[in-house]
Amino acid sequence: MKDYGQYCPVALASAVIAERWTPLIVRELVLGGKRFNEIDRGLPGISRTLLKQRLEHLQRKGVVDRVATPTGHEYHLTPAGRDLEKVIMAVGEWAVRWMFSEPEPREVDPVTLTWWMSRRLDVAALPDRRTVVQFDYAGDAPTRIWMVIERRETSVCTDPPGFETDLVVVVAPVDLMRVFSGIVTYPEALAQGALTLTGPPRLVRDFPRWCAWSPFAPAVRERLGLPPGDAAPEPRQPAP
Repeated sequence: MKDYGQYCPVALASAVIAERWTPLIVRELVLGGKRFNEIDRGLPGISRTLLKQRLEHLQRKGVVDRVATPTGHEYHLTPAGRDLEKVIMAVGEWAVRWMFSEPEPREVDPVTLTWWMSRRLDVAALPDRRTVVQFDYAGDAPTRIWMVIERRETSVCTDPPGFETDLVVVVAPVDLMRVFSGIVTYPEALAQGALTLTGPPRLVRDFPRWCAWSPFAPAVRERLGLPPGDAAPEPRQPAP
């Protein structure tokens, strides 16, 4: 990306993060994405070639380090990159205040939504054993997706994971996005019949406690003039 040839902090920052897809790549890194495939999974629509180019650009600018691991490479935010969390949150909250709209079905990809949810889990609140949640997404293109929840690492599968299902969530993608984004609370969605959850009573009761929902949910509820709701604490990651 060419610089703007201006002695201006906004111009300098724009040369780093203002290209198409770059702010969303930074968002994925801020939310905990480290491996290339993890970052790619949160960005439906980007080509892998372009993602590689953008990550290399962020490396050159000192925002990301590419770190070798026993199984490949990971992308770690540098101190400068971690400092961008405040920028990403401010941009998102600005959009909530001034450009908020209800989600439309075309804007909600069920795989991406399930992936986002898998990264917004409070590890300390999760069951001690592996728990498999099956999401049956209703709508014009019914989709079944599994979230295999473990304290060490949670995965999202579009094919049967080979483990017995513990919980089944039936919901339209846009209705779950309304819960995730804070437009309605989980209890409200249950009461409205927009979401059903079946399984052992203890897991049914505890499921919403595992979810921290969107980091922008508090801003959404404030924008709508709603009470804070039942937001969970910020998700805590497992120890390395």
